[in-house]
Amino acid sequence: MSLTDKITGRVKQAAGDLTGNKELHREGRREERKGEAKQEHERAEAEADLKAAEVASLERKTRKAR
Repeated sequence: MSLTDKITGRVKQAAGDLTGNKELHREGRREERKGEAKQEHERAEAEADLKAAEVASLERKTRKAR
């Protein structure tokens, strides 16, 4: 889940900052970016689904008009 990845990533970054563990901070940043990428992918899929529905609707209207 993208939100979980983002939150977990931020927590790891903060923990890395508090403990001085640079690797934990980097791991958290990577995880946060993974969550952001998943969100972007979900948005793109939703947009593609919407466009596909619009095309299907136009095709049905075109067939009826013939």
